[in-house]
Amino acid sequence: MRKSVISTLVALSFAAAAAPQVFAQADAPSATPQRHAHAQRAHRMPGERVEARLAYQKTALRITDAQATQWDAYAAVARKHAQAADQRIQAHRARMAEAKDGERKRPTAIERLERRQQFLSVAATRTAELLAVQKPLYAALSPEQQRVADELFAPRGARGHRGGHFRGGSHGSA
Repeated sequence: MRKSVISTLVALSFAAAAAPQVFAQADAPSATPQRHAHAQRAHRMPGERVEARLAYQKTALRITDAQATQWDAYAAVARKHAQAADQRIQAHRARMAEAKDGERKRPTAIERLERRQQFLSVAATRTAELLAVQKPLYAALSPEQQRVADELFAPRGARGHRGGHFRGGSHGSA
């Protein structure tokens, strides 16, 4: 009698432990579109996100009519950088597609240095353009707005995010 009670309790505990897995498997097909939608959002182009980021920044900063000229200059540069990032990503995807069709050649040490030099040159140009429009915008902001701007315009790594800077765009600007 005691053995049957123990075996029944053991069987019930296994059934109770397995129940969440059974329900999770039953829910799995409906979870797949959500994961797929997240993957699609994660791989959108910077140009598709720039307007939403600019709208968020403008609202968070509470840009006034008097600051509109400086804001518009900043927004134009942010849009330009997003469009350039789109072009770089598309070119990279095209190179990867070509490499899949043929043999993928590993770059030499010199080619890697040349690519790095080109990347740093583009990054320096983007930084100079941002600085040229952010300085006047920042100067036109109130002290409270400047505190918000310090957070909004900080590079990703400086805001406490893991993983450092985003390489494809304009470092936290838009």
